[in-house]
Amino acid sequence: MKTATTLLVFCVSSLLALGLVMLYSAGDIHKAEGTRYFVTQSISFGIGFLLCIAMTWLDYRHLKKITWCLFALTLVLLAAVLLMKRINGSHRWFKVGYGFSFQPSELAKISLIIVLAWYGERFGRVMPTFLRGIVVPAIIIGSVLALVVIEPDVGTTLLLAMVSAILLLLAGMRLRYCLLPLVVGIAALSFFLMHNEVRYKRIYSWLHLEETRSGVGMQAWEARVAFGAGGWAGRGLGSSRQKLGFVPEHHTDFIFPIIAEELGLPATLGILIAYSLLAVAGFRVSSHAPDMFGVLLGAGITFLIGVQAFVNIAVVTSVLPNKGLPLPFISYGGSNLILMLGCVGILLSIARHAVNSPIVAEELPPVQVLSPQVS
Repeated sequence: MKTATTLLVFCVSSLLALGLVMLYSAGDIHKAEGTRYFVTQSISFGIGFLLCIAMTWLDYRHLKKITWCLFALTLVLLAAVLLMKRINGSHRWFKVGYGFSFQPSELAKISLIIVLAWYGERFGRVMPTFLRGIVVPAIIIGSVLALVVIEPDVGTTLLLAMVSAILLLLAGMRLRYCLLPLVVGIAALSFFLMHNEVRYKRIYSWLHLEETRSGVGMQAWEARVAFGAGGWAGRGLGSSRQKLGFVPEHHTDFIFPIIAEELGLPATLGILIAYSLLAVAGFRVSSHAPDMFGVLLGAGITFLIGVQAFVNIAVVTSVLPNKGLPLPFISYGGSNLILMLGCVGILLSIARHAVNSPIVAEELPPVQVLSPQVS
């Protein structure tokens, strides 16, 4: 377990250091406000680091006591943010002053994982039934997803849906019960995309990138240019040309192409390896948790980080259509960074209470074998 925790801390620290360096590079250092990204992210890192330390020393099992209070608070905040002023066409942020904002959808990520881990531990033995395995979890998950998609934030909605489905399967839900929700989800998503002009244009642009490279597809096209310009060794730190107005959101969702342009192939491969090792360490920690709550909680957090990283990298390399999800520990964004560091703290707390043998199934009472009496 010491190896897993060391690997986890090393990967997270490396990604954080790279992120801060690249955010400093992302700003124009010749202007007075050039270090704003770096300073703001550093403050968020300080808050997140303290939260990580606190969660590490806190017994993660105490989260069971506040599961439903945290879930209720999340629903209230998700509903309240819809009353806020639109920013970039969405109701996603609470402005807290001094240039800082808070996204309740980030809190929803860990809140939903905690409540599903609690549910999986408590009702894992009856998850094979349709009511316990799909109806009740669907109500819990649907209440969160409905509020997030209204913001609108389709990327986070799909992310939470994927992580929730994986957790339910790990908790014991029958695979055949996934068929109906999957069909309904695909139908609803298709209807939404067909009747939402912005998303429809993004899908079309993804399929016809060269045709739309001067319009909707400009961001994805310029990201490709950044990857090609970086080549094997990169242009050098701070020497990116694509960040000078060619790649929008180059400090948030599309920071990966800027890394590729400035630092080249070794940096991009290093990032992929770091996320892969982080996932391996996270799954090892969760598999050695002393109870099913810890197993599901650790696995959910690991999937949350891993899927988010995969989707971000797939989007900026045009493997998937454009959808705004930050690159964990690297992209600019205080709410996401604080959440991610808090999640790492929970994983380290699980590691502190780990057992030697991984949990495979719930312990069953011993079977008594009756031997025939000899008269």
